[in-house]
Amino acid sequence: MLRAMAWNRRALVTAALALPLAACVKQAEPDPAEIRATMPPWPAPRDAVSYIDVAGLPRLPLNASDDPHVLTLEVSVAGQQVEVPAYVGIDRLRAVQAPCHTHDTSGTVWVEGSSGRDVTLGQFFDVWGVRMTVTCLGATCGTVSVTADGAPVSSPRDVWLRDVGRVVVRASAAS
Repeated sequence: MLRAMAWNRRALVTAALALPLAACVKQAEPDPAEIRATMPPWPAPRDAVSYIDVAGLPRLPLNASDDPHVLTLEVSVAGQQVEVPAYVGIDRLRAVQAPCHTHDTSGTVWVEGSSGRDVTLGQFFDVWGVRMTVTCLGATCGTVSVTADGAPVSSPRDVWLRDVGRVVVRASAAS
């Protein structure tokens, strides 16, 4: 019994000393952003801060939810639906998020904060880490067609997400 009490006391003292020390440990540097020119699926990047920075967007705290706008994003490659993953633009380890981000796999993209007013579709794909040009989506190059609220878009990367409710991106290889 005395031995168990002594062990419990040592465990408490060790925990009391270790907790403050753990708070002083510096976080690891995030991996650099790598814009993928691969075939889907495209999971959400783990170190979102690097991708937020590449997109030229501010890092917002996770609880930033002012001035919200939501839109639906539908993506397909060669006729196959591509899942828009949860946590695009959210770095849970560092407790930051991009003004454009996802919470689940429903295709709902959240645009929040006053800095979210000028976020473009191209920046969202940069935050996702997926190459998007006029002719390529990931590894698929040929035709990339984008509609915003049903209207064709000639400059897909420049679609302002705050201005639309539904964006459809379709990519097909050159024949």
